[in-house]
Amino acid sequence: MVEEIEESISRMEEPSEEEGEGKIIHVAGPVVEADNLRGAEMYEVVEVGEEGLIGEVIELEEDVATIQVYEETGGIKPGEPVKRTGEPLSLELAPGLIEQIYDGIQRPLEGIVEEAGDFIRRGVDVSPLDEEKEWEFKPQVEEGDEVEHGDILGVVEETTTVDHKVMVPPGKKGVVKEIVSIGEYTINDTIAVLENEDGEEEISMKQRWPVRVGRPIKEKKQPGEILVTGQRVLDTFFPLAKGGTAAIPGGFGTGKTVIQHQLAKWSDADIVVYVGCGERGNEMTEVLRDFPELEDPWTGEPLMKRTVLIANTSNMPVAAREASVFSGITIAEYYRDMGYNVALMADSTSRWAEALREISGRLEEMPGEEGFPAYLASDLASFYERAGICELHGNREGSISVIGAVSPSGGDFSEPVTQNTLRIVQVFWALDTELKNRRHFPAVDWLTSYSLYLDEVSDWWEENVNEHWKSLRRETMRLLEKESELEEIVQLVGPDALPPSDQFALQAARIIREDFLQQNAFHEVDTFCEPEKQFWMLHLMMAFYSTGLEALDEGVTVDELASMDILEKISRMSNYPSEEWERRFNKIEMEMNEEFNELEESLELSSPVDEESGAGKISLSAEEVSLEEE
Repeated sequence: MVEEIEESISRMEEPSEEEGEGKIIHVAGPVVEADNLRGAEMYEVVEVGEEGLIGEVIELEEDVATIQVYEETGGIKPGEPVKRTGEPLSLELAPGLIEQIYDGIQRPLEGIVEEAGDFIRRGVDVSPLDEEKEWEFKPQVEEGDEVEHGDILGVVEETTTVDHKVMVPPGKKGVVKEIVSIGEYTINDTIAVLENEDGEEEISMKQRWPVRVGRPIKEKKQPGEILVTGQRVLDTFFPLAKGGTAAIPGGFGTGKTVIQHQLAKWSDADIVVYVGCGERGNEMTEVLRDFPELEDPWTGEPLMKRTVLIANTSNMPVAAREASVFSGITIAEYYRDMGYNVALMADSTSRWAEALREISGRLEEMPGEEGFPAYLASDLASFYERAGICELHGNREGSISVIGAVSPSGGDFSEPVTQNTLRIVQVFWALDTELKNRRHFPAVDWLTSYSLYLDEVSDWWEENVNEHWKSLRRETMRLLEKESELEEIVQLVGPDALPPSDQFALQAARIIREDFLQQNAFHEVDTFCEPEKQFWMLHLMMAFYSTGLEALDEGVTVDELASMDILEKISRMSNYPSEEWERRFNKIEMEMNEEFNELEESLELSSPVDEESGAGKISLSAEEVSLEEE
């Protein structure tokens, strides 16, 4: 596959003078038609108009090419030139990507501000990476070594938390004829010379790779390790495996962006790629403002030291929005190839699908359901299928976990983007508007959501946390489902008509809802909950429920159980700091057992023993005695 890609790119590299320039004949928003482009190939990048706007060929008919332009086309007119560049839309991959903020086609926003001011000027040309900065390169091979695609030539400390591994580019191999010594070099300097049957090849720290083509791997593996997020409802009930795919659909205000922020900050991924695709400018501004100030909880360094941001807001050109998710996944694949676990957040794929719909309409294509193009499902799949945990060239293993937010209109999960996403992803975190209205956050609906990775991650839970995780989760889900069934009965006949065991089940389920499933993203301690703490919190809550059922059988009333002092301490478990929770949980469990024993002892005292028979009798009130005599 690598050879086919290289051959395709090489064919595009040197367009002849006759083939190199066309003329605009039609303009329809971001879609431009140009003739005299015979020889152009699909997805080739071209420069449109006098200002050289970046565009991509998306349709060919004889010598007429249809081009989607990644910049505003206002003022462009027929007759202006269109020049071929000879390559598909590609990214520059080298040290310096981390901490950058790009638009959808890898233009650095900070560099644009320095070049053109606060507003992105059309046709502005800024290098994606700092080509003058020198990086300290430490070679990992010696002259005479045989290397091939994926082998590490050297290491650069990109940030204090990320070592950038300079790899042999895809499709390259040979004997190391020259390798530079330890020193400082720019990304364009030659750091190695490889000798092979085709001659000598100079290798620098910079690679280029087309965004719509997945980088080559050896094979995909079955996920087995959980991506720890620190969010109780996700990790315990609907876990996502490293290398997995998840969707977060929800209506307006249900908290999709807050969950994405929490995942970006707290997930135990090595690298985070956050793609703001078509979201409102104020939300993206908050991300750009907050991320540089956030502290990475795993390293203590600023969070941006392991983060790449791609910002393509709703007021930016629509065609660049369509490319932004592929730019993000290409950067993620690059760091995956180094052996890192990468988490990619796409917020949101609905806005990306709307960009597809707009461009499809301009092309006058036959619309599918709700106006989306007929190829919506295949385009979504081409994005999500690039996730996975992979065995890589260079004898390494890396993963990409993709979490895509979906913004269905009116919160309707039956719309095409949500439904097509559900057919692809393995984890579904459904956000519920009713939970949002009740101020229950994260508003993940535990009755609708699901994870298909339960069996795969159960071994991880058993080895790293506790062997009873799966059974504990199963019993808790049964209780929550029972609560949903009982609530329908309560609405008809009221809670007093239920037997004591069902009344107590409602109370126990409420404890789990309010004290476990809810989590305060802005609380210093509760914002993150370790898997061990999650398990023991739930264990204590379910132990209270099971012990309470036994107490009911002994004659304890539901009201007595509801007024137990231990409930207040159980409700505060989520606020115990990491260094204290284990000691405090043991104390709570001990106090809970003591209080249950006291309830049972008080029950025995209120039931005196008959001296003659030795049997315990429950004492009767005066009214009951008179009724018996009558």
